[in-house]
Amino acid sequence: MYLKLFLSFAYIGMFTFGGGYAMLPMFERELVEKRKWLLKDDIADMFATAQCLPGIIASNTAVFVGYRQKGILGGIVASLGVVTPSILIILLIAAFLTNLTDIDLVNKAFVGVRVCVCVLILNVVIKLWKQSIADKTAIVIFTVIFFISVLTDLPIALLIISSGLIGISISSFRNRYKKEKLK
Repeated sequence: MYLKLFLSFAYIGMFTFGGGYAMLPMFERELVEKRKWLLKDDIADMFATAQCLPGIIASNTAVFVGYRQKGILGGIVASLGVVTPSILIILLIAAFLTNLTDIDLVNKAFVGVRVCVCVLILNVVIKLWKQSIADKTAIVIFTVIFFISVLTDLPIALLIISSGLIGISISSFRNRYKKEKLK
């Protein structure tokens, strides 16, 4: 199982570029559809939690999944799996290629990669929207937090915590209202 964890996350780390959000479709295919280690809802929850924590989203998510499968050692193995390809690629680039930005072909390749990463992130946003924005309350919370995030420089963690507190407050209010209405 440890080898499966390492290889699954090494595969994810090897074939995804652009950071945590760009990795989400690969996480979903590998961990939900292929390995059946998680449910679709688990991915969204883990990504949200991983984003709130310090560190790399992909590594944090790997730790969650690995821990869930095989405890502390599983978390360590999964995290090593997801970062190993990046470390090896960076070492190869540093060892063999100097002044990459001076090579026109490399710059053109990066333009294409950036566009692809934008498409992958947009795909993730659409999937998260479908899973997360389920009712009018969620739309209101989304709209308020979206505008606050665009118009201010408040820390992301504060926005996430605020969203959670707003969700709890609205849910509590609804439950009290329903109980009173039944009386």
